[in-house]
Amino acid sequence: MEEDDIKLIFGLKLKQIRTDKNLSLFGLSKLTGLSKSYLNEIENGKKYPKTDKIVVLSEKLEVPYDHLVSLQLDKNLAPIGEILQSRVLKEIPLELFGIKESDLIDIIANAPGKVNAFITTIIEVAKHYNFNRESFYLSSLRSYQQSNYNYFEELEQQVVKFCEAYQVDRKKPVSAKELEEILVEEYGCNINNSDLKKHKELYDLRSVFVPKTKTLLLANHLDEAQRIFIYAKEIAYNYLGYSLRLYTFPWIKFENFEQVLNNFYASYFAGALVLPREVMIDQLKTLFQQKTFNKRVFIKIISEFTSSPETFYQRLTNLLPKDFNIQNLFFLRFTHKAGSSNFYLNKELHLPSQQSPHGNETNEHYCRRWVSLKVLKDIAKTEKDHVFDFQISEYPGNISYLLFSSATKDPFKDNQYRSISIGLLIDKQLKKKIAFLDDPKIKREMVGVTCERCAISDCKERKVPPKILEKINKNKVIENVVSDLMKQFS
Repeated sequence: MEEDDIKLIFGLKLKQIRTDKNLSLFGLSKLTGLSKSYLNEIENGKKYPKTDKIVVLSEKLEVPYDHLVSLQLDKNLAPIGEILQSRVLKEIPLELFGIKESDLIDIIANAPGKVNAFITTIIEVAKHYNFNRESFYLSSLRSYQQSNYNYFEELEQQVVKFCEAYQVDRKKPVSAKELEEILVEEYGCNINNSDLKKHKELYDLRSVFVPKTKTLLLANHLDEAQRIFIYAKEIAYNYLGYSLRLYTFPWIKFENFEQVLNNFYASYFAGALVLPREVMIDQLKTLFQQKTFNKRVFIKIISEFTSSPETFYQRLTNLLPKDFNIQNLFFLRFTHKAGSSNFYLNKELHLPSQQSPHGNETNEHYCRRWVSLKVLKDIAKTEKDHVFDFQISEYPGNISYLLFSSATKDPFKDNQYRSISIGLLIDKQLKKKIAFLDDPKIKREMVGVTCERCAISDCKERKVPPKILEKINKNKVIENVVSDLMKQFS
């Protein structure tokens, strides 16, 4: 065990012995002559007492010295030892959420049996749904984004400072050439556009960074927007001083949570560099003030600074909560293969908490009325470069969202397409900020989450019957009959 774990175990044993003997910290202090603050630090795992102090504790508490210093835990505290040895707490980025490991251990110590059962249950559920360490890290990152409304002022300011330092005009779109010059001249990077294509196994990768020689290998079929984003991320790693990082894009694997977090920070920096906050805010304000929605203006805003709808929609999740106080929103990315009936949701973000359209892990069929899926079907048929659509989606319970969705071809996979969507909850705040919500040209659709849970009876797009909803309704009927019987015979 690590030194910190040994301190924790000693502190927990001392606390348990003290409480078993009905002693307060004050009482133990008087009994042993050791200060109350010193004993408190021992019990919280911050200090490990010297031998003479352990002798005093052993004599006054009438506990064998060997028992105090042993790492063997009794039945009540045994689960804590298992948790410490499993290293599970080291895998969780507790500090990101302001949690101290010692505090968590203290909670476990107060009810070890119940907490251990809870943790074991979580582990079993994770195994059942194939929830691995990588999934846990990504879920932790999403929670971190949600708790900050996906806006990070420090990174925004770092982008401003970078542009000032390198004389990057924030009112004009950045170019790949401009960023490449900074990488080469300032950070000593070597740009290689030829060697990655020699390995067919790496066709799906857009870039590989070799730290020893500072060589950035790029796929030769990158478009300008992809090249700009990769350069901007590489600049972020260097400018922000992140040594723990990922070396491939997209990532293949990561060793620890800090790599995941730094990858997110670098991506955020890149998005803020490509899509300047001040310019975006001005353009969005102009768009939102119109009484009718202008589709061409929206697409123009996307294309003015980037040809990547994903970068644009991601940037909206940063700016809408902060600068427009539009805080209830979601972001979705779907993939689809032409000729297939399957749609895969492989990226999502919900602010501040999970909204109605969300991922499911039970092989259910996503609602075919979602505009996210419609644009994918359209682009697979037409093979256009960019298909855009929008709608107001109405869910049961009087919940509605304004949705924008863009579909593009996946440049790295044949006959593969992806759609990026952002949905804004229609509430009082959204009605204040967006004037075109009453535009009669905006299509309205009654939707569900999945076919299996959908109550729309006349849905022509339905793929399977609502069997889960039917089961839930059947159980409700049974509950009502049992309730009536209980009243009748009480």
